Amino acid sequence: MSTDVRIERLLKATIDRVYDAWTRPELLTRWYCPNPALELKVEAEVRVGGEYVVTMGPYVVRGSYTEVDPPKLLAFTWQWDHEGGPSQVRVELTEVEGGTRMLLNHTALSSPEDAAGHLEGWELQLNRLAELVSALPSGRVSDRG
Repeated sequence: MSTDVRIERLLKATIDRVYDAWTRPELLTRWYCPNPALELKVEAEVRVGGEYVVTMGPYVVRGSYTEVDPPKLLAFTWQWDHEGGPSQVRVELTEVEGGTRMLLNHTALSSPEDAAGHLEGWELQLNRLAELVSALPSGRVSDRG
C-alpha cells in the first residue's frame, strides 16, 4: 500500500477563486478542516519560505511554502504537532472548460494507514472547498493584479 495521497477534482469555479481559497486565511477558515464542528484558525504567509499554522480544535498542523506560482501551483511541507514526521503537499491548478482542474498530491506520509487517514480528511475538506468556491461571487477575489 502507498504512503501517498492523490486526489483530482474538477471545481466549478475560476482558477483565481480556487487559488484564493487555498491562500487567503479568511477563506481557508471556511473549509480547511475535515470536521466543521471544530474551531478553525489559520495563519499563512504565502510566499516561498513563508510559514503557515492551522489550528483545528486541539489539532495543529504547520509547515512552510516550498513553491508558490499564482494561480497555478502551491507546494508546502505538512507537519502535525501531535504525531508523525514531515510530509509534502503539492496542489496544481489548471483552467479547463467548466472550471478548474485541481490535482492534490500529499506524499511521504509515515505509513499506509496514515495515508488512508489523510485521504479521508482531504476528501471531506475538499467537499467543503468545492461548496465554497462555487458559492463565491463572480470575478476575481484577490488583489494579485
